[in-house]
Amino acid sequence: MGTQPQPDSDDLRLFHTGEHACGYWPERTARDLVLDPRDPRLRDWYPHALGWGFRRSGDIVYRPHCSGCRACVAVRIPVDRFVPDRSQRRCLARNADVEMRVCTAERSEEQLDLYKRYLASRHAGGGMDSHGAVEFDQFLIGSWSENRFLELREPGHGRLLAVAVTDVVDQALSAVYTFYDPDLPERSLGTLAILRQIEWARRERRSHLYLGYWIAGHPKMDYKRRYRPLEAFDGRDWRVFTHL
Repeated sequence: MGTQPQPDSDDLRLFHTGEHACGYWPERTARDLVLDPRDPRLRDWYPHALGWGFRRSGDIVYRPHCSGCRACVAVRIPVDRFVPDRSQRRCLARNADVEMRVCTAERSEEQLDLYKRYLASRHAGGGMDSHGAVEFDQFLIGSWSENRFLELREPGHGRLLAVAVTDVVDQALSAVYTFYDPDLPERSLGTLAILRQIEWARRERRSHLYLGYWIAGHPKMDYKRRYRPLEAFDGRDWRVFTHL
């Protein structure tokens, strides 16, 4: 990681990383803006950083800042105005029996087993499929963030189906990462996890659910445009998402 600070603020140091392999398009290289990970006020800055289009991965708060590429667009759902479409309503009906529980972000063996199964199915050969307990804690929990695990289970506190790792800030929730049973595609558990996070945010009167980055045409990122209305960060302000 590069160490050239950006002179954007006297109070908060930003670093521009060196070039590294793009995590979304393997033929491209990428660079990021990173908030100083050694700043003891990082937890206090984090809610503001979400509003500036940043995202958390472990203890790192970053925003893509690539030369000649603006494919990654930060998006968020204004939860009070969200209306599920027909496909999303079918998903909710199909999973009406699924129980939802928000719990402390502490790894269990059951969660770790599901995480490893998910990575082996969805990210085989990509490096993440070798993750174990240490990587789970570093990537999903971190040392300073206030986060929760939203668990989705079969009725009666039954089998664990999915875990949505969610950061909690004053006015919003941020969807950090979701892993789920790869053998149950008929349940559309990724969609269900977002819909239940919206319910959670609405219940606690939080204004937005941050979804990370939308990338047009990317098979694993383009789905976010299906949540309407959606807001996108243009580098200065949040505006209504207009891509259909």
